[in-house]
Parts: sequence; C-alpha cells; structure tokens
Amino acid sequence: MSLRILFCNYEYPPLGGGGGVVNAWLAAELATRHEVTVLTSQPRGLPHLRMEEGVRILGAPVLLRWQRSVASLPSMLAFVLSGLWVGRRLLAQERFDVVNTHFVLPTGPVGDALSRWAGIPNVLSLHGGDLYDPSKWTSPHRHGILRLWIRRLLRRADQVVGQSANTLANMRRFYTPELQGVRIPLGIRRVPQGLPPAEREVFGLTSGDVVLVTVGRLVARKAVDQLLRVVAELPAHVHLLVVGDGPQRANLISLAQTLGLQSRVRFLGYVDESTKLRLLKMADLYVSTSQHEGFGLVFLEAMACGLPVLAYDHGGQRDFLLDGRTGYLVPLNRHEQFLRRCRVLVEDGSMRRAMGAFNRMHVERFYIDRCAARYEAVFEQVVQARLQDPAPASVAPSSREPVSSTDTGPRSRG
Repeated sequence: MSLRILFCNYEYPPLGGGGGVVNAWLAAELATRHEVTVLTSQPRGLPHLRMEEGVRILGAPVLLRWQRSVASLPSMLAFVLSGLWVGRRLLAQERFDVVNTHFVLPTGPVGDALSRWAGIPNVLSLHGGDLYDPSKWTSPHRHGILRLWIRRLLRRADQVVGQSANTLANMRRFYTPELQGVRIPLGIRRVPQGLPPAEREVFGLTSGDVVLVTVGRLVARKAVDQLLRVVAELPAHVHLLVVGDGPQRANLISLAQTLGLQSRVRFLGYVDESTKLRLLKMADLYVSTSQHEGFGLVFLEAMACGLPVLAYDHGGQRDFLLDGRTGYLVPLNRHEQFLRRCRVLVEDGSMRRAMGAFNRMHVERFYIDRCAARYEAVFEQVVQARLQDPAPASVAPSSREPVSSTDTGPRSRG
C-alpha cells in the first residue's frame, strides 16, 4: 500500500535534538516507498519549502527561537498557531492518508486538529521529554492543566507510539493508565563503511590517552557538570570530548576551568553527522550522566562505532543497554559508583574492546529500516481501520468528545 504521509514535528534538522533527527531518518526511509511531507518550524535562512532526500519539508514561521538546539516557550506556542495555519492551507490543496505527530506537546494540538479537519487517522509518537523531564519545573507531569490536555490528546489519537518501555510507562503513570500504546524502538543509520576516525593529533591527543566522549544538547537534563567532576578525579591521561551546544555551555566551560580541566576537556560545539561519527570512532568510551532519556539515540550510534557505554539506568536506554555487556548502568546520581565503573573501563582496554565488539553486533536490531517497517505497519493498520469505520471523521471537531475512561476498544491501544 502506497501512502501519502504527513509528519508533524515542531523540530526537524537543523533544529532540535534526537527527536527531530530520527524523524528525518524515518521520513527519508519511508520516502523510498511513499509520498512524504513534513510540517515543521521554519528556521532562519531556510526557505518555506524545500526537498531533502525525497522528503518535502514545509516550514511554519516561528518567533523568538534564539538557539538551534533548544526551543523557547514562545517559539513552541508560535508553532502551534503557525502550524495550524500552514497545515490548514496545505490540507485545502492536498489529500493525505495519515498524520504522524511527533511530541505530544507542542506538536500534538497541530497534528490532532489537522487529522480531524482532513478526516484521516493520527498516529501520535511520544519522545519521552514531552511527557516527563525531571530536570524542568515546566515538565508537563508537574502541572494539572497540561496533564489534562495531554490526556485528551493521547486518547483522541488513533494510535500512540512510544520509543521505549519507559516512555510508555510514564504515559500510563501520569496520563492514561488505560492505554497501552505500541513500542517502536528508534533506529539509526548505518555508519558508512570506511569512514575513518578523527585524528587525535588535531585535538592534541596521543595514542596513550583514554578519550571519553559525550554528545548532546548542553541543557540541565544532560548534567554534563557531573561528568566534569568525574573526569577531575581520573588520571591526567583521561580526556573528555563534549559534542553539542546549548544554554549551559558557558557555565560548563567555567566549571571546567575551576576544576583545572582546561587541557583535558574540549567543548567542540555542534558538529555535522559525519564529524560526530568520526569523533565516536576515535574515542575509547561513551559516557553520559543524563538525568533521563526517553530513548537515547546517541547511545546506539556510539555502540555502532564500537564504544562501550557508561550511563545511568533511568530512562529508555534500559531497553537495549545491558549492564556488564554493553558497558555499565549505574543507579541515578550515584557519583562514587559511576566513578568506580569509569575507572574500571579506563584501566582495562581489553574489556573496552570486548564490549565494543559486542555492541557492534547488538546494535544490528536498531537500524532505521527496521524502525520504518514497524511504523509502516502501524500506518497501514490505522488507515484500514479508519476505512472500515469512518464515523470519527464525520463528527465536527468542535463537537466530538474524547473517549471515556472506561473505553477498552482498539483506538490508541497496542
């Protein structure tokens, strides 16, 4: 079945983090078999309409987005308004078979409205932080009004997809205990064969140095300050590469100077995909003290590059990281235990190599083609279900009520 798919996502490369990146990979993979359009925020310097890898990308103008890596609250609210406006104009001209909405907030209201206006099913994809972020007071799970709004959006979707058991558990814990959802692990692209590692000499490193690397937006949730304190207690030949940018950058640089780590920690900022992979291939160990990950896409990339992974055990990474096999998982914020595990991996190169070899095999189950095939099956299922029962599409958006809490039917259930 060839489908006309409309993705809605307030973040999409070059904006945002992993949720936008994996959406771009998913869209490109599906575009080899289907017609794919993406409605997203329009970043400065890019046209309203562009084509990338067979995917048509339609931008909705937003205001007050100052950083590529992090969205401001005003910019997210602006996307709800502009996304509805641009999306409504699109639907007046074209017909789609299914909407796939990424992030229940802020994208959820846009995808929900567009699916109802067009009378087509909506698959709502959750990314973790849109439900639960322990590092933010603005996290939706802390606010009653947002919880009610999200609950309504979840129950109105034709299907809910979570990328990890943790994300779906948080959905049931805080919002909709009656829904199961479908778990579809995220996927990465294969590391190009023959891609060489970055040259250590460029960064002032030698073959005798042990290189730790972390990748991600420099926001409070990533807790990179904890990594700096770990490195400060490790031998002088241990170095850390911090790849990514964000509002915490200046504070982290200042902390590194205070800890005397100027020569051992390098803040590399935002880099392109090829450079990121080359840095991962150059490093010896991937480390993360993130307070929570809905999935942890970059862990898979590190594994595909042959790195063991040291991380906390709180989040979606528990679906695929195996303590003692892929690296180590440490209870959240246990600094001394994290430090001990890091020392073991720093001192034992044969263990690192054995774990890295295992990771290259283990990651085979998590490539984007498998993720796309599972999404494809869900899309076909909800399209067929809507064709057999078109009643929801005939109800005006202003009058249709959400499903009652006692409903046990197939909508939004795995």
